[in-house]
Amino acid sequence: MVSTFPSASADLSRVRQDILSLHPQIIEWRRLIHQKPELGFKEEITSEFISQKLSEWGIEHQTGIAKTGIVATIKGSKSASDRRVLAIRADMDALPIQELNQVSYCSQHDGVMHACGHDGHTAIALGTAKYLQEHRDRFAGTVKFIFQPAEEGPGGAKPMIEAGVLKNPDVDAIIGLHLWNNLPLGTVGVRAGALMAAVESFHCTILGKGGHGAIPHQTVDSVVVAAQVVNALQTIVARNVNPIDSAVVTVGELHAGTKGNVIADTARMSGTVRYFNLELKGFIQQRVEQVIAGICQSQGASYDLEYWGLYPPTINDAEMAELVQSVAAEVVETPLGIVPECQTMGGEDMSYFLQEVPGCYFFLGSANPQKDLAYPHHHPRFDFDETALAMGVEIFVRCVEKYLNS
Repeated sequence: MVSTFPSASADLSRVRQDILSLHPQIIEWRRLIHQKPELGFKEEITSEFISQKLSEWGIEHQTGIAKTGIVATIKGSKSASDRRVLAIRADMDALPIQELNQVSYCSQHDGVMHACGHDGHTAIALGTAKYLQEHRDRFAGTVKFIFQPAEEGPGGAKPMIEAGVLKNPDVDAIIGLHLWNNLPLGTVGVRAGALMAAVESFHCTILGKGGHGAIPHQTVDSVVVAAQVVNALQTIVARNVNPIDSAVVTVGELHAGTKGNVIADTARMSGTVRYFNLELKGFIQQRVEQVIAGICQSQGASYDLEYWGLYPPTINDAEMAELVQSVAAEVVETPLGIVPECQTMGGEDMSYFLQEVPGCYFFLGSANPQKDLAYPHHHPRFDFDETALAMGVEIFVRCVEKYLNS
């Protein structure tokens, strides 16, 4: 296997060569996990595989946290006046997607697929754990590995926090990564502040009065009301949110009617709301209901609205983002290298960990169009360049050494 890593100092070269020798095993673990994808809170095969590996390497760990989660702890033997605790988080759930890739490690579970890179996240965390266990003399303090279920929903971070994974020993800081096919291999997207958006959802049923399509004056047309609501909801971002702030209100579902000459008495819609600025929490929800209520009142209809929050924004601590950026710059030295303004309206429940302790979540570029490895996340042909796995391990290892030995 040919390395795409740049040259490095003597110390970096030593770490890199050790990780490169481990790289084939990391690829093997990733492919085994990819073949056995499991949905949120059902990651029993994956959890058992992780536990077997940790036991094989003599790493202390607990299983069954938030159903299928695992927490492992490795203590460094290097002396230091301040022995801190750094956590590394990896999600391990898959998606309800039928894989279309023609590869030897294709999903063996019909209708379920690792289409977002979580198999790679888990393999990177395992590779980091194995390396650190074998080189405990190179770092002080403690590293806590959090293998988390159900990131894709309904969310495993919050129940793991409630189960105490940030305690005993208390975590001082946390890092995590997301393999990212929106960036090319050899790049890292990292920034202080908001990296990913808050995620909120709503269902709304417009309650009108059905009737004959040729006699509309006897009805309250739920389709007409719903159409006005969909258009008006767009004004929330266009006219109520500061244009300096990014936000999205999307109606992704609209269902009504059974026949062309029948006016429907109900119309049902569902949508998603995204934003970065924490000050918008509650505001968009309030405006969504005000818009729906006003239009329904003007048209003689009523409504039933359900609105709930999923994940808060993923907000990185400035000092931890600086740590990751400084380490990543030593690992990826391509013309693009570090992409500091990388953001997405996608959401992540890593945000809950970052609300509890300082930390940094970052994107590790994994796309390689030359190998036809550039399909977007959640696509049935999603896959990534596995060279990124060793890069991820090296960034984690270097972060551990730099943070705990400082």
